[in-house]
Amino acid sequence: MAIGKRAGIPTTCGSSSRLSSSLAASTPARERGRKKQGNSRCWSTSPSPSSSVQRGLGAKEVETIREEFPILKEVVHSNKPLIYLDNAATSQKPLDVLKVMEEYYNEYNSNVHRGVHALSAKATDRYEEAREKVARFVGAGSSREIVFTRNASEAINLVAYTWGLQNLKEGDEVVLSVAEHHSNIVPWQLISRQTKCVLKYVYLDPETQMLDMNQMESAITEKTKLVTVGHVSNVLGCVNPVEEIVQLARRRGAKVLLDACQSVPHMPVDFEKLQVDFAVCSGHKMCAPTGIGFLWGRMDLLQELPPFMGGGEMIQDVYEDHSTFAMPPGKFEAGTPAICEAIGLGAACDYLDKIGMQRVEDFEHEMGTYMYEELVKNIEGIKIYGPNPKQAPRAALAAFNVEGLHATDMSMILDQYGIAIRSGHHCTQPLHHYLGINATARASLYLYNTK
Repeated sequence: MAIGKRAGIPTTCGSSSRLSSSLAASTPARERGRKKQGNSRCWSTSPSPSSSVQRGLGAKEVETIREEFPILKEVVHSNKPLIYLDNAATSQKPLDVLKVMEEYYNEYNSNVHRGVHALSAKATDRYEEAREKVARFVGAGSSREIVFTRNASEAINLVAYTWGLQNLKEGDEVVLSVAEHHSNIVPWQLISRQTKCVLKYVYLDPETQMLDMNQMESAITEKTKLVTVGHVSNVLGCVNPVEEIVQLARRRGAKVLLDACQSVPHMPVDFEKLQVDFAVCSGHKMCAPTGIGFLWGRMDLLQELPPFMGGGEMIQDVYEDHSTFAMPPGKFEAGTPAICEAIGLGAACDYLDKIGMQRVEDFEHEMGTYMYEELVKNIEGIKIYGPNPKQAPRAALAAFNVEGLHATDMSMILDQYGIAIRSGHHCTQPLHHYLGINATARASLYLYNTK
C-alpha cells in the first residue's frame, strides 16, 4: 500500500506515468480554512520531522498491521500487487473482525432479545457488548445513547424523520455546508418539502477552500433550528471546527448534527466533549463490515423522539388500537437487527483501540502530508482540492485533477498498475458544482498504507 515512487511500473508518456509513480512508493518486499479559525481537533499543522514517527506507527508496526488484513496480499490483473488507496470509500477488514463474525455463525447464531436458550442469550450478550464498545469508542455517556442502523445514511434519515418532522415548520432554517455528502443533504431536502423549512448553505473560504466560518456565523440566526455538518470533508480533507460551530449554534438555540464518517475511523473523537446533539457514523469505513452504522444522540433528545419504524423489538406493549414503545435505543431498532455486523463493529472498535487512535491520527497526518507533497512535486498540472496540510489540519486524502486527464481515465490507468483509487463526484455533487468541476480523482489512506 505504498504512495510514492515504485519500481517496475512501465514507462508511459505524460502525466499518467508520473501520477502512477507518485501514488506507488517503494513496494513492501513481499509485494515487489479559514485563517485563524478554531479547530475541534488538536492536529499539529507543522510537526517536527520525528514527532509523528515517535508518536505514530513505525514502519515495522505498519508491516505487522498489514499482515492482519488478508486482502492486502491480493494480486489483481494477473500480476499486479494490490495497492489500496480507496479508504475514504470503505476500509479493509482485519482478521480480528473476520474471526468474530465467523464465530457468530459457527457457534451461536441466534436472534437476540427474544429467547432464553443458550444461543440466544450468548448472541444477546455479544450484541449488547458491541454497543458498549461503540459507546466507549466515541465517548458516549451510556450505551443506551447508541442506536444501531444500517449505515450513516439511515442514521441521518432517522433524525430527519423523527426530530425533523417533530420540530421543523415553515420558515425554520437548517444550516449545512456545500461540502456535505449527499446523505446529509437529500434527507433534509425531503423534509423541507414536507415542512417548508429553509435550507441555507455555507460555502468555502476561497483562499483556503475550508468552511467559511464568517459566513457560518452569519447564516445561523434566530430562525435556525439545526446545523448539520461533516466533521471531515471526504473531498477537501479539511477538519471542520466543530466546537466553534456548536458555540455559534447554541447562541441561537439550534441543535447540531455531526456526520463523523470521515473522522471516527481516523482520530480520537468524543461526542460528549464536542457537545453536539446527534452524531452519525458508518462501520465499514472503520474496519467493520458493511451493513452496520450507528446514531449517537443525547439521551434527553432520544427519549423525546417518536419511533422511526414500526415492528417487532421496538415495542413495549401492542394492543388492537395502539402500541407503547420501548425506551431508547430499542425504540429505534425495529425488527431483527444486523447482529453479526454489530458484533463485527464492536471487534473493530477493540482493534482500533488496541492500536490507539491518537497514534493512528499522528501516522495519517504524516502520511497525508507526504502524499500531498509528492503529488504536487511530481505531477505537472495537478490541482489538489482543500487546504495545504502545512497551513491547516487535513485528513489523509487527496481529491485532485490533472490537466489533460479525466478523473475516470486516471483511475482506470492506475488500476492497470494495481492502484485502487476512486473517481467521480464522491456523493458531493453540490461541492463539485461549486468548484466548477464534474469529477475528481481521490486517493485516501489508512493505517495500513506505506510510503
